[in-house]
Amino acid sequence: MTDLIFSIQSWPRAIAHIDGDAFFTSCEEAIHPELKGKALITGGERGIVACASYAAKKMGIKRGVPLQEARKICPGLIILPSDYETYSLFSRRMFGIMRRFTPDVEEYSIDEAFADITGMRRALHSSYEEIALRMKKEIERELGITVSVGLSITKVLSKVASKHLKPAGMTVIKGRDIAQYLSNLPVGKVWGIGPATTSYLAKMNISYALEFARLAEKTVLDKFTKPGVEIWQELRGKSVYPVTAEDKSSYASISKTKTFAPATNNAEYLFAHLMRNMESACIKARRYQLAPQKIAVFLKKNDFETQGGEAVLSRPCACPLEFSPIIRNLFAACFRPEEIYRATGVILLDLQPDTGTQYSLFDDPPQAEKIKELYGVADELGKKFGKHTLYLGASHPIEKLGKGRRGAPTVREQTRLTGETRRRHLGLPLIHVKTQG
Repeated sequence: MTDLIFSIQSWPRAIAHIDGDAFFTSCEEAIHPELKGKALITGGERGIVACASYAAKKMGIKRGVPLQEARKICPGLIILPSDYETYSLFSRRMFGIMRRFTPDVEEYSIDEAFADITGMRRALHSSYEEIALRMKKEIERELGITVSVGLSITKVLSKVASKHLKPAGMTVIKGRDIAQYLSNLPVGKVWGIGPATTSYLAKMNISYALEFARLAEKTVLDKFTKPGVEIWQELRGKSVYPVTAEDKSSYASISKTKTFAPATNNAEYLFAHLMRNMESACIKARRYQLAPQKIAVFLKKNDFETQGGEAVLSRPCACPLEFSPIIRNLFAACFRPEEIYRATGVILLDLQPDTGTQYSLFDDPPQAEKIKELYGVADELGKKFGKHTLYLGASHPIEKLGKGRRGAPTVREQTRLTGETRRRHLGLPLIHVKTQG
């Protein structure tokens, strides 16, 4: 029975999901029109494919493939370093265009967002389908990139819809049409269902999203935890995930990683990157007035295997100067001189509100307060002159030996306008246009 109706109303809610198509390479093509339609990738600084254009994808080049392998697949492949500064500017403009149609826009990642357009038909004198289409056309016209749009009655269904016709497609799933779109959708393709849940469902002889959606409520409540129940509800047309327009202010964990090239076994250099990771993670934690109770560090080898460890802090703290000896001990425990490493990373866990008053018997409160004041100054300098203007001495080898980039720097990195510094750029991309004269 694929005609099973989950929602009698066609539009109890109207939620659009907009997803950039090969976003990084699309931004490059928008800035450099001569690259349009060519086999192009970004990620030259990392040694692996960060994003592949659709021309490159057609040749079999996928994200995460080493550059050496990508060149074998396509000898004429154009390889660019990732220009994240410019991509973030495109991202902000895309979200700004969406907010012309509704204030309820949730930025999900750099290249995708949800927009709740419920109740906007009268204000915009258009149907929900027309509003979503206008949003799509304005983004494509103003930014010179393509996006795929999904429109449905829940966030999960709208995300399913946006993947249905890629690239540059638009798919509408009304309440009455849910079963039709879920009947041939592998359950592992549903947003929020990972490999473990997919395997669990397979043991229940469930392979497709419609089979999951048709389960009885009692079965779902008995066999699944809250996230599984919520996804089941969303697939059935019941909106339980709101579109949250506010900036995210709460985190369960914060992670920072750095991939560099060439890979190395230089202990001093690797530890410097690890400390820079920790500084970046703690800057974000302090911004939201959070502090970790536990920290984890890891090193990623050239074969992508990881080695790492974690430690519990004596109290929640977001000032790495206080616990840098712990990081050094964790690093010493997982570092192997005979191995070659290509990335470092840290994770701040068990985040707590940063009250700054919880001291153990082993703490030195006056020194801790001085360190906190020091980081207050560092954060103010960072706001004015750029992140890591003031940094720990342990991360200084990065300044001496370089950040480990491969390939040429981006055009934006090579160009400084009046008043700009190495760390502070004006919020605009450089667009190169051929002129005759």
